[in-house]
Amino acid sequence: MVLIWPAPGNPVAFWRFSTPDEWRAFVANLSLDPRIPDIVRLKFERAQKLFLLGWIDMDLIKGAELVALTTLELALKDRFGHVVPRLPTKRVDPSSPEAMTQPIRYSFKALLRHLVDKEGLTDAQIPMIARCGGTAIGQLTGETKPTLEDRRNAMAHGDPFDGTPTSGLIELVRDLIMFAYRDYLADAPPMLAQP
Repeated sequence: MVLIWPAPGNPVAFWRFSTPDEWRAFVANLSLDPRIPDIVRLKFERAQKLFLLGWIDMDLIKGAELVALTTLELALKDRFGHVVPRLPTKRVDPSSPEAMTQPIRYSFKALLRHLVDKEGLTDAQIPMIARCGGTAIGQLTGETKPTLEDRRNAMAHGDPFDGTPTSGLIELVRDLIMFAYRDYLADAPPMLAQP
């Protein structure tokens, strides 16, 4: 299997995997810190499982990317939903069943911008970018197209031209989730060694 993926000093390197074990080790290295809340960590693990199945069918990597981006959105809502303004709710008849089921909604774009504008995220703080070069901030702020929001929306709404896997997307999402939880992890107790 050949995958275009960032490597040290080269944001678009060709990675070759000869065995399923090599691929499994690569995917395992994309894991979140186990102290990340289960609701986020387990959803990201679902993306990793789809990514792992990409060994059998590369199209499954696109599914992994969509799940990873929705996990990022969940993580950002969890960490910053109390400070990022909510989207207005639809007007509904208060007596209708729909009035009881309206979820709180946020703009993914606003959540991504919050990382840069309010949390101070820079490319230097994204491990994949620091290690491999390139830039990712524009994909959060809208200066680079497609943005992460554009990618998520295109995949979720049936873009017929979504093409091949996006180099480094799963790793970028992992790094952004880790950044979002940096204060949480700093306050969390260290993991105990497994017997």
